[in-house]
Amino acid sequence: MDIVLNQTFAALADPTRRSIIAHLSRGMATVSELVKCFELTQPTISAHLKVLESAGLISRSRVAQTRPCKLEPTALQAVDAWLEDYRSIWEGNYARLDAVLEELKLTHHQHPGETP
Repeated sequence: MDIVLNQTFAALADPTRRSIIAHLSRGMATVSELVKCFELTQPTISAHLKVLESAGLISRSRVAQTRPCKLEPTALQAVDAWLEDYRSIWEGNYARLDAVLEELKLTHHQHPGETP
């Protein structure tokens, strides 16, 4: 699981690849369409697509002379599941921080001239 997440996060670390993922979230696109959309060369787009494909984030097929690409949500679901484990920890930390801040406000209102 760690290897898959490492590949996924490495692939998503690049802003162009994140933009490609966002574009593909709206539907399939060919390599040629992505080249036009991002104003990058075909080899550059292909290199980005290769990284995304090896991370399992997209798949490519061949239809006649075109290479349509589509988003593969399973890899993103793995990231979401990993983040979910930490989400509860962060929410707990924020709840404790809110309680401390509320306590400081009450203390400040009871003793207005003092610094907490």
